[in-house]
Parts: sequence; structure tokens; C-alpha cells
Amino acid sequence: MEVKTSLLDNMIGVGDMVLLEPLSEDSFIANLRNRFDHNEIYTYIGSVVISMNPYRSLPIFTPEKVEEYRNRNFYELSPHIYALADEAYRSLRDQDKDQCILITGESGAGKTEASKLVMSYVAAVCGKGQEVNKVKEQLLQSNPVLEAFGNAKTVRNDNSSRFGKYMDIEFDFKGDPLGGVISNYLLEKSRVVKQPRGERNFHIFYQLLSGASDDTLKKLKLDRDFSKYNYLSLDSAAVNGLDDAANFRTVRNAMQIVGFMEDEVQSVLELVAAVLKLGNIEFKPESRCNGNDESRIKDKNDLKEMCELLGTEQTVLERAFSYRTVEAKQEKVCTTLNVAQAYYARDALAKNLYSRLFSWLVTRINESIKAAPKSRHKVMGVLDIYGFEIFEENSFEQFIINYCNEKLQQIFIELTLREEQEEYVREGIEWTNIEYFNNAIICDLIENHQNGILAMLDEECLRPGTVTDETFLDKLNTICAEHLHFESRLSKSSKFLTDHSLPHNCFRIQHYAGKVLYRAEGFVDKNNDLLYRDLSQAMYKANHSLMKQLFPEGNPAKVNLKRPPTAGFQFRHSVGTLMRNLQTKNPNYIRCIKPNDKKASHIFTDSLVCHQVRYLGLMENVRVRRAGYAFRQAYEPCLERYKMLCKRTWPHWRGPAREGVEVLMGDLTVPAEEFSYGRSKVFIRNPRTLFFLEERRRQCLQDLATLIQKIYRGWKCRSHFLLLKKSQIVVAAWYRRYAQHNKYKRIKSATIVVQSYTRGWQARKLLRELKYQKRCEEAVTTISAYWHGTQARMELRRLKQEARNIRAVTVIWAYWQGTKARRELRQLKEEARNKHAVSVIWAGWQGTKARRELRRLKEEARRKHAVAVIWAYWKGLKVRREYRKFFRANAGKKIYNFTIQRIMQKYFLGLKSTMPSMSPIDKSWPVKPYLFLDGVHSDLRRIFHLWRCKKYRSEFTEEKKAVFEEKLEASEIFKDKKALYASSVSQPFMGDYLEISKNPKYQKLNSAMDEKVLLADVVNKINRANGKGTARIFLLTKNSVVLADQKTGQVKASVPLPDLTSVSVSTQSDGFFALKLKEGSASAIKGDFLLSSEHLIEIITKLHRTGATAADSEQLNIDISDEFLVQFKHDKVCVKFIQGGPKNGNSVSCKRKNNRLLEVSVPSTV
Repeated sequence: MEVKTSLLDNMIGVGDMVLLEPLSEDSFIANLRNRFDHNEIYTYIGSVVISMNPYRSLPIFTPEKVEEYRNRNFYELSPHIYALADEAYRSLRDQDKDQCILITGESGAGKTEASKLVMSYVAAVCGKGQEVNKVKEQLLQSNPVLEAFGNAKTVRNDNSSRFGKYMDIEFDFKGDPLGGVISNYLLEKSRVVKQPRGERNFHIFYQLLSGASDDTLKKLKLDRDFSKYNYLSLDSAAVNGLDDAANFRTVRNAMQIVGFMEDEVQSVLELVAAVLKLGNIEFKPESRCNGNDESRIKDKNDLKEMCELLGTEQTVLERAFSYRTVEAKQEKVCTTLNVAQAYYARDALAKNLYSRLFSWLVTRINESIKAAPKSRHKVMGVLDIYGFEIFEENSFEQFIINYCNEKLQQIFIELTLREEQEEYVREGIEWTNIEYFNNAIICDLIENHQNGILAMLDEECLRPGTVTDETFLDKLNTICAEHLHFESRLSKSSKFLTDHSLPHNCFRIQHYAGKVLYRAEGFVDKNNDLLYRDLSQAMYKANHSLMKQLFPEGNPAKVNLKRPPTAGFQFRHSVGTLMRNLQTKNPNYIRCIKPNDKKASHIFTDSLVCHQVRYLGLMENVRVRRAGYAFRQAYEPCLERYKMLCKRTWPHWRGPAREGVEVLMGDLTVPAEEFSYGRSKVFIRNPRTLFFLEERRRQCLQDLATLIQKIYRGWKCRSHFLLLKKSQIVVAAWYRRYAQHNKYKRIKSATIVVQSYTRGWQARKLLRELKYQKRCEEAVTTISAYWHGTQARMELRRLKQEARNIRAVTVIWAYWQGTKARRELRQLKEEARNKHAVSVIWAGWQGTKARRELRRLKEEARRKHAVAVIWAYWKGLKVRREYRKFFRANAGKKIYNFTIQRIMQKYFLGLKSTMPSMSPIDKSWPVKPYLFLDGVHSDLRRIFHLWRCKKYRSEFTEEKKAVFEEKLEASEIFKDKKALYASSVSQPFMGDYLEISKNPKYQKLNSAMDEKVLLADVVNKINRANGKGTARIFLLTKNSVVLADQKTGQVKASVPLPDLTSVSVSTQSDGFFALKLKEGSASAIKGDFLLSSEHLIEIITKLHRTGATAADSEQLNIDISDEFLVQFKHDKVCVKFIQGGPKNGNSVSCKRKNNRLLEVSVPSTV
């Protein structure tokens, strides 16, 4: 069962200021302080949410909180910004009512964060899906971009919005976001050139210098040192808690998500760098011969770098800073600018350049996030704009900001009263007029077309003659002197003549939030907001891609001599448009309050909060809400909440809810004038009546709680007793089982012991009998053994005696035989010695005889060898003497020639066996064997290569020659530029892949062609809407390119070759190519063609050759880049090629990212 909650449950202070009692300014602020001290930063005034800035993170914005407030009634939970966002979203989705959320408050009160919370809540509760999530991401990511270019650090806020923003988020009938439109109001462009002490310029300047890479800064000609730029304040360059480098990366990523092209991001950064360079340009005075002063630029280096960034000529811009041309009808006057006027022109250019860049960014974001105009959309607007401003010195900016807040207060009172009146009429309650302050008289004082302050300011600016702030103030004193809300020291009203708090050069307006003193100085100049025409024309002449869009008035062909509208006129027109837009929507209000000026948590400054409560008109808001009925509630939740106060309605009421409430109120004796019954709600006039009901309910809840506690305690004690009783029975049963089990174990143990003793006695008795029997057997065995031993010993002694007798006889015989053998041995030895002596003597004599014969033979051989050697030496000497003269004259040359001939013969025979192949691309050649053959070796190699090339060329046919010429041209176009080229080298160019002349399927198409078809292939035509391809037949002739339907053969498009200006392809291994057509030609009506083919290299090569040979066409340009633009009808779409991941598979995929981007994912394996 779901637990019902309410705003009134566990309330700290009063959650809805309408119920505050007593109502006064002190009690109002005390209630805000009480809730702020308990981290309750949101409080209601009826349906209006008051938001206090806590200056710290609180755990009340989690996904769980989002789910808690989702689809809940506004007053069902404690006050929260999610409750208002949910109420607005459900009204838009379920009741088809356009909504707007107005967020107001001074700088630092948390307006920007409040708008982010509203958008994040709507994004979290609306539908899901790929397209829906993409739209939500783009809407959310537009905030970082606008914050970087439109927010700055001020003394009151580190991230202060210096512009007003209104965003219309468009939804479909299901409540899913489709897109949005952003409108910006009054960018504080004066901050570009000058910042108050303790404040910074816009965030983007610091983010660019801190977070951009060194390469990017080098391209932009910038340095990271802030001190080098005059437009950047140094005392607050670093801000605690702000990481400019990380924020720059966030901005770059957000711009990519929103849909900015890479070249567009680079163009924006170039303009930001140009503004910084513009601030460094300084002037020096020079006197002319006619006595007039003129200005000259001191250092032209910054001017040169700025001109390079903008793509304009330095002399043109330098002249625009030194001279001013005034045109009037047919007259043109050129005047010089002094130093002060030159500095004014420089700052005016910087302010206009940055403010127009900001407006272009808003327009570009709107192009990306806009919804397709297919059907009516539901719209939720979010307005984040300045709150009422009262400073020590208030100028033109505070004047128009406060004017805008006057208009918002006016529409707030009107819409609040109208809402009250409509609810009373809807519920059938009598309406009574409510007295309130109508600030229409103040709005009329400012915006009246004849006598209003803005009208008189425009009249002064357009009036010829001398126009100053003093003349403007005199005019105000003359016309507005009698107005009740205008005060001036110089007016006709005598009551202000002695008012020393009102200076002479100031005027005071009594706004709804209090009196504000405005200094008239600067009103005229800031309202004029002039940019010299020379500077506008110089900017228009720049080659930068954005300059012509930012400065259209600089076009010399469209010179407009009419004065441009003033800043006041433009802002009044914008505010009027905004008010008309808000009046068509159901309003929801968020009033943001800053608790202190120190930007610290847990500090509540009463005076500061009181000041904001006054100028936000919160007390007026509460009085308007309480003028009728302070509280209202539907009958069902009212009866559900208070039914316990009456016995007849408690605990269940069976009848209609209204009758139950009537019974309840009658039983409580509430005075009839304190409440009224509507058709679906009960209305309570005084908060005291509601608090009386709440007090009675609290007492009743205490009684009910006591009763519930009594019943619960009785039930709990009885349940405990029954549990104890049940437990006791279980414990007793288990104990009895346990006791019987132990008794059984003891009896079993005793029985086992008795059995063991009995078995032991029997075993011991048997053992004794066995031991006795064994001893008897052992005794018999021992006696027998002893007797057998005695018999054996007696036999042994007998045998030993016999053996001794036999051995004695043997020994005697052995001795006799030995003596006999020794005698015989001595006799044989004597005979052997005699025979050996004879043999030794004979051998010695024979050896002596042999040695004598050997010596004789050796001596004879030595004599013969000596004779032969001497003869050989004599013959050689004789020959040398005879041929010595011939040897000295010719032998060396002959030996040399013979050696050379032998070496050359060997070289040529070796070359013949190692000759390379006949292929011209074979670069091998045998190694040279000798160094002196180096020249011959090189010449032979060159001659052989020329000869085999000639032989190779002689084998060429005309067809083969044409193919090789095409291959050569393909190499010149694509080699080292296109990754697909390497795989196409080995593939021959066939031309007609479809055999169109032979295939009967294409007979009709072939007959329709008047010229020879050079190439026929099937390609895919890429659809811009979804990136998918459609099969088409691609035909190339000498004069045209034809695309035909693959199935029917019907010609879809025919493009003459002179209408083709260029072909764009990527550097990767894909088959995509774009045929770009000449602007204004008949073929370019539907735009360029984006195609893909498997034979990309051959198609582009043949197109290039055919275009080059055509007599009436120029050379066809081949653009090879991973990012190029394609013209589709009226829009240019960027085709971007990226490396795909493994999840994309091995195929090339093309997807549409937004209205102006097609992304082609090329896998690395393709």
C-alpha cells in the first residue's frame, strides 16, 4: 500500500508562504532563514518556487529524487524545483498546454543552475530511444557552449550569465523532445573591452589560452601568458574552483555533439583570437600640416597577425582605424580620427565582432537543435534572464534590465490574477476584485512611443546637431517632470530642487521594487552603439568564412544610408516579442535569491535577502495569492487527510468525497465564511483555519498512535507468550528424548563391560591350557635333539681319524714326485742353454756382414746424385745465357696481354651464365669480379636494359598501351594519397564490367546511348536522409556521365562532363566519391552526387582522362581529403571519414549525425 504524504508533513517552518501567519516582511525572512538553516532551500508561494542558493552541493538532486517527484502532485511532497518541472511537463504532455518557466533573480542567485536542473529533470523523465537521447544530449550540451561565450566571473558570481536566454523546447504528442530554439537578449558586450575591478572577461578567452594545445595556439598566433593581452584583467585571471583547461575540452566536446564542423570551430577560435589581438593595437597622435590631429598605429605586429587571422589586407584595416567616411545621398566626406576616436573605433569593432559572433553561435546551435516542421509541436519555454539590478552607479544597462523586469512583473501579476480568476470560475466560486499595485504606469513611462524615455532617447540620437547626455536629460526634465514615478533635480517640480541625494546629472525612477537612481552619462553613446561604415566594409572584404555573415551591412553593393536601429529600440522590440510569446503559454515561476555576498555556505544576510524580496515583489505575490482563498485542495486528498477528525468519516467513508468533507466541516464547527465548496475542491480562506485542522489532526494522530501502540503491545505480549508456550513444549519433548537416550547408552555400556570381562576369563583359561601343551612338546623336542647331537659327534670323531690317516699317505707320495720332477728340470735347462749360445753367435756375424754392404751402396748412390745435380745446373746456366736478351725485350708485354685476354674470356663466359631475366623491372645484375672492369660493367648493364626494354615495347599492342597509360595516370593521382590504390595496382582496368552491349538485360539502355561507353559499372548512390545506398548503373562516355536504374535500366540523371568541376574522395580504403557540379548549371538542380564503388580508382582515372581530352571542358580537379562538403539541393552537408572500431565489422558504414553531417566509418581491416 502506498504511503500518502503531503507538503504539511514534517514541515520545517512553513513550506508555502501563502500559509504564513502572521504575514509580514520580518516573518517572511525569518521563515526563509529557518528553512535555509535546515538545508531546505526551496519554498512555495502558491505555485511559485523560491530558490535559495546554498553555495554547496546538497544530496537532493539524485536520480532517486527524480523518481520520487515523478508523476506526483505539486503539493504532495516537500517544496522542490523538481515538483514545478514535473507539473509543467505533465501539463504539457497530458493536457496539451504550452508551458514556460520564468527564472529571475540577481547575479549569483543560481538562475543558470536552476535552468540546468529543470532541463535535466525533463530529460530524465521523458522518453528514451536513440534519436530522443541524441536530441536531449544536444539540448543539454548547448549550455556549456553558451556559458563559455556568454558567462564571466563577477564580484557576485564566478559563473555569471551576462546575457538573457530564452529556450523553447519542442515535444511531440508523446512528450519526447524533438528540438529547440534559443533566443538571446542583451549580451553585455562592453565587458569585452573593459571589466570592473575584481572581475574577468568572458570565460572563452581564458579557456582558450589555458586549454588549447601548443599547435593550436601557434596557428592562432597566441601566447598562454594572460598579461600580454590588454582586454584581459589580471587581478582575477585565476578563479578558485574553475579549471579553464578542462572547461575548454568540455566546450570543444559540446560543440562537436551539438553539430559544429571542425572548420567552424576553428573559425570561431580565430575570431576569439582576433578580438584579443585587437585589444593590443595602440595608437599615437600625429599632427598634420593643416593643424588637425590624426592617429597612427604604434606597433603593427599585432595588426598584421590579426589581419592574417581574418584574411584581410593590413592597409585596408589600418586606414579604417585612421579615417572615417560619412556618406549623405550623393556626397562623401572623409575625415581623420584622433587618438580618442581611434580607440573608440577599435573598442566598437571588438564589441561588435564578439557580440555578432555570439549571435551567430546561437543561430548555429538553433540550426542543429531545431525540430523538423512536420506537425504542430508542444512547447516548453525556459527563461533565464537578469533580475532587478540596483547598484551604487546605475547606467543604460541597468535601465533596460529593470525595464525588462517591469514587463515581467506586469505579466506575472496579470497571469497570476488570471489564473486565480479562471480557477474560481472553474470551481464556481464567487470572484472578488483584488487590490494590487499595477506597474503599467511605469512601463508606459519607459516604453511609450511618443513620450517614453526610450522614445525620447532614440529621438535625441537621431536629432541633427550637438547631442549629449545633458541634452537628453533636459528633454526628460521637460516632458516627464509631472510623472509621479519620475524624479530629477532639474525638473519643474520644486520638491526635488533641494534633494541633495539626487545629483544634477542623474534622474530617478520609482520602480515596483523601489527607487533607482540612474546616471545619464553614457546613455546616448550606448544607445547609438555605432560602428563606423569603414570598419564594416573592411570586415566584409575579409576572406574569413564568417565575416560576410557577421557584417552584411559592409557589402558595397548594398550600401544602406539609413541609420541602424538603436540598442534601446532593438531591446524594446525583443522584450515585446518575448512578452507576446509568454502570454500564449502557461507560466511557471522560479524566484532565485542569493543569501549572502561572500559566496559562502551557511551564511544568511537578512538585509541582502530583504532587498531581494522587495525588488522581486514576493510580498506582493503572497498578498495577491491570499486575497482570495489561501489554501485549496481536492475533495479526495482532503477527506483522506482529515477523516480521522470525525467519527462519521472514520475509518472509511462510503459516499461521495464532497459529502464526506461537508460532514467533516460540519462536525468540526468551522465557520461557514472560512471555507467554500467548489466543484472539485474545497477552498479555505484563512491559514489559521488550515493550521487549526492540522493541529486537530496532529492531536488525533497522537491518540491514534497511542491506541495503535496499546493494541500492538497487547498483540506483541500475547504473541510472545504463545511463542514461549510453544517453545516450552518443544524443549520438554526434546529433553525427554535426550534423557532416555542417555539411559539407554549407560545400560548398553554396562552390558558391553560384563561381556568383555567374561570373554577375557575364557580366553585366559584357554591360553593357560595351550601354553602347558606347548611346553610339553618343547621338552620332548629338546631331549631328542640332545641325543641326536651326541650320536653325530661320535660319528664325526671317527671320520676325522680316518681322514688324517689318508692325508699322511698322500703327502709322502707328493714329496717323492716333486723331487723326481726337479731333477728332470735341471737336466732340460742345461741342454737349452747350450743351443742358445750357438744361435746368438751366428746372428751377430750376419748383422755385421749386412751393415758393411749397406754402407757401400749408400756411398755409390751419393756419387751418382752429385753428378746429376751438377749437370742440371750447368744446362740451366747455358740456357739463361742464350735467351737472356730475348726475355728482357718482349716477355713482359706478352705475359700481360695473355693474362688480360684470359681474364676477359673468363668474365664474359661467367656473365653469359649469370645473365638476369628479360623483365624490365628486374633490377638484378651480376657482381663485378675485378675493380678495373667497373666502367665496362656499368655500360654493359645499361646497354642490356635498353635492349630488353626495346624488345618489351615491340611486343605491346595499342590496347595494352592504353591500359598502361591509364595505370600510369592512376599512379600519378592516387599513389601515397589514397590507401585503396595499393590494392588496385594488380587489378586490370576492364572498363565495361556489365558487358552492356552483349547483355540483353541492358539492350534498351545500350540503344539509348549515342556514344561509345567507356565504362559501365554498378555503384551505390548515397541517400542524405539516412546514409544508405541505392544501386545505380554508372555509364561514362566521352561527353557525359549517366546514372540509370539497375532493375529497369531507366536513365535517372545525365551530366555533361563540362558541368563537372571536381571529384572528392577520402584518403582511406573506402569506395566513396562525390561528383561536384558547377553552380547554376541545369545538372546541379538536385545538388551533387555522393556515390560508392568497388572500382573507384578506375572510375576516377577514366573521368580525369576523359575530361582532360574533351575540347570544351576544363581540367577535372581531384580533391583527396577525409572531410569535404557536398551540396544537397539548398544545404551543404559535410562528409567526414573516421576510423571505425571492431564493433562495426569489416564493412564501411555511413550514418547521418545531424542535418549537416554524414559520418563514414571505415574499418582498419578494409
